[in-house]
Amino acid sequence: MPTAKPDISVLVPVYCCADCLHELCARVDKALTAITQRYEIVLVCDGSPDDSWQVIEQLARSDAHVRGLLLSRNFGQHYAISAGLDRCEGEWVVVMDCDLQDRPEEIPRLYAKAQEGYDIVFGARARRQDGLLKRWLSRIFYAVLNYLSSADFDARTANFGIFHRRVVDAIRRMPEKTRFFPVQVKWVGFRRCAIEVEHGAREHGSSSYDLHKLLKLGADIILANSDKPLRVSAVLGLLISLLASVYALWTLVRYLRGEVSVLGYTSLITSIWLLGGLILFSLGVLGLYLGRVYESVKDRPIYLIYRDTRGTDAAGTGDKMP
Repeated sequence: MPTAKPDISVLVPVYCCADCLHELCARVDKALTAITQRYEIVLVCDGSPDDSWQVIEQLARSDAHVRGLLLSRNFGQHYAISAGLDRCEGEWVVVMDCDLQDRPEEIPRLYAKAQEGYDIVFGARARRQDGLLKRWLSRIFYAVLNYLSSADFDARTANFGIFHRRVVDAIRRMPEKTRFFPVQVKWVGFRRCAIEVEHGAREHGSSSYDLHKLLKLGADIILANSDKPLRVSAVLGLLISLLASVYALWTLVRYLRGEVSVLGYTSLITSIWLLGGLILFSLGVLGLYLGRVYESVKDRPIYLIYRDTRGTDAAGTGDKMP
């Protein structure tokens, strides 16, 4: 086992990718040995239901550069990334997915760009190797997300990139319970850029992000990083009130002119349903924010580590950095 601090740590959250882990580590080893002999590969098994953890243990026994962490259950990709960030030791940390669509061969290019003085270098997928429907859904998702979260997400970038230790330490100090790694990276600032990288085709398994999970992730990001939904509901309420006032004034004028003898049943029912729906919508948005406050007040750790291939069992938690 290497004793010196690694120059580079490669952090990989793992979920249902047992079939590609051997290839992943072999390609990462080959890419990193061109840069340095001091590196580590941190594989965080996010409660995967397949044999991913057994494969990680095998890799850790055969390769001293590999370290495996097993979470006590499935917490989610970005919480697995947080667990890995808390234990990576390298001056530079590469974050990538486990399905080989983030190509390990791009790591030397990311590292070389970082040496030009950047603390953060994202890999921008020049041409996504996904189906047409998924690409369009992704664009719509990020467009809506950008508007409601007041953020500036590039649909070509995700988690793949290289980050300096000062960036990692800054992210570790962030105490919020809702985690989305790209948002955290952008919030901390520092000097950053993106370079185009080749996006690999997915050869094993399928994406764990279905429409339901994407919607939930989007809602979590928006509620954790913006109050825009509250402002939108307030503006919507104001506009409807103004329209209702204009309509009421117009109806009164028509009544005084003798053009209306009996007020319309249809307009009355429509206004009741419209205003009732608006009130319920506004209360629902407010309730979602209160739910986030409730989750924060409970102050539970954001993850629990069940096993560590370096000998620590059931000891790690996601408490904030001291």
